[in-house]
Amino acid sequence: MNTIQLIDTHTHPQLDQYKDDRQEVLARARESGIGMICVGVDLQTSAEAVGLAEQHENIWASVGLHPNDNLAEVYENTPYRELAQSDRVVAIGEIGLDYYRTTDKLDRERQRDRFEKQLHLAKDLKKPVIIHCREAHEDMQEMLEAFEGERIQGVIHSFTGTWGEAERYLQLGFYIGFNGIVTFARQYDETLKAIPLDRILLETDAPFLAPEPVRGSRNEPVNLIHIAQKIGEIREVEYELIARTTTENAKRLFGI
Repeated sequence: MNTIQLIDTHTHPQLDQYKDDRQEVLARARESGIGMICVGVDLQTSAEAVGLAEQHENIWASVGLHPNDNLAEVYENTPYRELAQSDRVVAIGEIGLDYYRTTDKLDRERQRDRFEKQLHLAKDLKKPVIIHCREAHEDMQEMLEAFEGERIQGVIHSFTGTWGEAERYLQLGFYIGFNGIVTFARQYDETLKAIPLDRILLETDAPFLAPEPVRGSRNEPVNLIHIAQKIGEIREVEYELIARTTTENAKRLFGI
């Protein structure tokens, strides 16, 4: 494997969008010096993430139940705890709250219950969390603050909030994850400039959210290069500094 130059901290290469050319997609990332965290969204995709990570030295896994990707699954700690025994599992996630797609009050309460249980699992296993939060930052931050004394660490994935929301997460010790959205949406530039570089992580969220100049296509981890280049442009620093620092950040948070 080429030396890792970048780490895609949130990607889903186990999904069906890659069923016909998964190995080619992974090879392109490996040849470009990209490591990745393969993130589960339910029990099946979490198991598949672990399987991929155990087969590839540049892939690690995260296991968790997304707030609303699989509403049929009833969350239970035990199977996720068992998956997390693999030494390739570096985080619990993708977990969190999504009020954009979930509007019913009772369903939101179920989300919060599911999220809290997974925070406890992460605490028990001493693993960081990968958090999905959409239109729920106030409740999210209140729940994380309640856990602050328990030293929950992690990343707010695909961040699209305000500077004030980012600052509150930073005060809680969290990292902030940016993906292809920052290559075509300019409203996050000032927030991206204000966040300390040593608290930024890069991600693709592949197969979703392909960045410019490949926007509209199926995304894949190799496109992380475009995101790093754009962040360097926005912050007016060299690409090499973005690559080196964000890679160090990922290694520090996830212990890889």
